[in-house]
Amino acid sequence: MSFVQASTRALVLSAKLVKPCQSSLVVQSRSTSFFNKLTAAEIWKGVTSVSNAGRKRGRGKGAGKRVAKNLNRGQIIGVGRENMVWPGLNSPILAGRELNTQKKLSPDPKYQENLQRIRDTMGRASAGRLRPVDRGWSGRKLPGRSIGQPDSLNPSDFAGFDTRVLEFKTVFNMTATFGRKRSLSAFVITGNKKGLAGFALGKANNGQTALKSAKNRAAQKLMYIPLYNNHTVYHDFFTQFGKTKIHVRKCAEGHGLVCHRALKTICEVIGIKDLYAKVEGSTKNYQNLAKAFFIGLLQQRTFETLADDQNLFVVERRKEMDNYPLVVGKPSGEPLDIPSSKVPDYNLVIMNGKVPLDKRKHGKQVVLV
Repeated sequence: MSFVQASTRALVLSAKLVKPCQSSLVVQSRSTSFFNKLTAAEIWKGVTSVSNAGRKRGRGKGAGKRVAKNLNRGQIIGVGRENMVWPGLNSPILAGRELNTQKKLSPDPKYQENLQRIRDTMGRASAGRLRPVDRGWSGRKLPGRSIGQPDSLNPSDFAGFDTRVLEFKTVFNMTATFGRKRSLSAFVITGNKKGLAGFALGKANNGQTALKSAKNRAAQKLMYIPLYNNHTVYHDFFTQFGKTKIHVRKCAEGHGLVCHRALKTICEVIGIKDLYAKVEGSTKNYQNLAKAFFIGLLQQRTFETLADDQNLFVVERRKEMDNYPLVVGKPSGEPLDIPSSKVPDYNLVIMNGKVPLDKRKHGKQVVLV
């Protein structure tokens, strides 16, 4: 036997002795993932929120409008694509004397469509609808809106009071320890619409606390404003605070409030129904507007005060009464007997010697000394 034949015979024998091995497929599987490691709230937070670093860079401007969906809403146990009756789960175990058994019901063709419709309405944050009378100066923003009466241990203490927001903004304060510190500022006015009113400023880290603080502080600083016939001021006046100047004119009943929107809100809280006011200078500084207007209201002189100061009778003439003279103020002492030519001018007395000039071609009102 040659060497080649011997080698071939050995290969054949070795091939018969070796058993073929069975091939196996190994599939890698993971029993844990971020779906079962994290809670549902933490998973939704990763979709609906933004980190502090991202917020500083201007990211996530619409993150507040995205709301986590409740995927369990609209689903019933045992009811789905395949409706099943599970005794003890979605149906009673016994039906009379018979034992209920598991059985399949006919499928609902509109189930998936209704479920998707419910989920589509959940993803958007919808604000509550406001009545037109409850809206502010510009839609749903806080300035101009009512926030109710001040808090008190006895609710009857502030019965009939109403609080309006005049200014609500974000302010910052640079500190040495915490850096740029953010807070919310609220400027409100409260009153009972009968001449009693007050305003205050409140600051806090969140809006609700700032509004509550300002509302309660305003209730501690109430001032009484005298009203003429419960509808307007006693006389025309000029007032100023800072760079804000206000010219106020007394109006007849039924005229309405023709003035700045902040002054209109203040008048509604105080109880003034008829007034004309012209603002010059800064019209966006609501704190100066309120302070200037209250200074003018508190410096009003009633007819009795004017009569005592001049020691003369105060007589009013109205067009609707055919200019019939009506005595509205009497001096407490003996009145002076002076000729009619020396009777002081009423407008000069109430304006403290200043003469209001109406420049109609410029549409402005100027007060000269």
